[in-house]
Amino acid sequence: MADTLAELLDLSKEEGHLREVLSPELVERAEIFRHAWERLATRHPVISVLVRYATKGDTRKINDKVEKRAQRLQSAIAEVNPRAVSSVRFVGSRELVDLAAEEKTYTLELAYQEMATESQSHLLLVRLKDYLEFISEEGSLRKHIFDWNVRDYEGGVEVNKEIIGSLEDPQAPEFWWLNNGVTVICSQASAQGKTLFLDDVQVVNGLQSSVSIYNYLSQADSADPARDRSILVRVIATQDADTRDRVIRATNRQTSVQAASLRATDSIQRDLEKYFFGQDWYYERRKNYYRNQGRPADRIITIPYLAQAVLAMGFSDPSNSRARPSSLLKRDADYNRIFDPKLDYAIYLWLAEVQKTVDGLLRSVKLRGRGYTNVRFHTAMVVVSKRFGGRVFSPKQLTDVSKEKIKSQEVGEAVGAVIEALEEYSAETGVERLDQMVKSSDFTEFLLARLFPAEGS
Repeated sequence: MADTLAELLDLSKEEGHLREVLSPELVERAEIFRHAWERLATRHPVISVLVRYATKGDTRKINDKVEKRAQRLQSAIAEVNPRAVSSVRFVGSRELVDLAAEEKTYTLELAYQEMATESQSHLLLVRLKDYLEFISEEGSLRKHIFDWNVRDYEGGVEVNKEIIGSLEDPQAPEFWWLNNGVTVICSQASAQGKTLFLDDVQVVNGLQSSVSIYNYLSQADSADPARDRSILVRVIATQDADTRDRVIRATNRQTSVQAASLRATDSIQRDLEKYFFGQDWYYERRKNYYRNQGRPADRIITIPYLAQAVLAMGFSDPSNSRARPSSLLKRDADYNRIFDPKLDYAIYLWLAEVQKTVDGLLRSVKLRGRGYTNVRFHTAMVVVSKRFGGRVFSPKQLTDVSKEKIKSQEVGEAVGAVIEALEEYSAETGVERLDQMVKSSDFTEFLLARLFPAEGS
């Protein structure tokens, strides 16, 4: 790169010479720049050369030799043109993911009737017809502005039926009396007349109301009185990521939301969604998002499902996967242990696939009266630990064994091992209730000791 840039930035080099040593496509693009440079020479332009070196590496661990090559590249540019300003930026896997997640900057207009303002926050009373214009474009919902909402549209649930009902009833009280309104976060907001201009909009709370309004008004007559009713809109202008996340969590905790859903906006959840999607799987970090798109249910993985699978197989803890499905991710310590950004995402996907394989087989066979829900996580643990050759203490240990898919024969053998262990454990302890046994860590230890007696001795 240093040699090539030195050639291209040296105006004494003729085009014919460049074509002898460089590709025609590169020379063609370079000549556009060289020609402009020559034409502007009398104005003494400052040339800026920005080099971006992108790999899948980690920018926190750049080798000293690579750093020195970057310095030599800048020196080579300076030798050709001492007035040129140059910089080299290393772009690693983390930066590539962040770049892929960036949304283009955009500005939306929101017309309002009344507004109260304090610092960078605004409270608006907005007519529904104006709010419809704000959340839609050319007749379609602007789905990207709801990306930071923790849930997708939940369809015909009771609250959405009530919203539609209040819009249909011409005698209903003012809409904003009956509705909690919506919360909007943006990077900047400024008012002109009765219009608020918002940059980088995200509706972080109020998706159910917004989609219900869109579904009704987009089909309603232009004279429908509901168009002139109003909704309460809270606008918070901030560029601070921590503040944004705190607002998202606080506004969504006021309604019934699973603990896992409040994690939906975390960077690792977004990364997992992208990775799974690239492998033809659908990681539903936002509840109902892929279901509403009609994606096949057997290819959808939710946050709680993945968390249970990782805990059961990656930490040999199926009892907690079975006993605490809803509260598993409430504690930061539990969440951070299960969702580790340093763990290869391929292992996360493999564990999800193993659990799906186990679940599919267990549904298709009769377990002598034992429901598959109670034994699915223990069966998955047995499958993986047998493949590994012992108890698994961390999912990082599964790097090698996760390179091959699990076979149905392995699952069948694991089911048999779990059933035999349950019968033996029941006989020894006198515990008869299946759900009580599988939710006990004592049974997990009993099962592992039975599978790997040398480890327990």
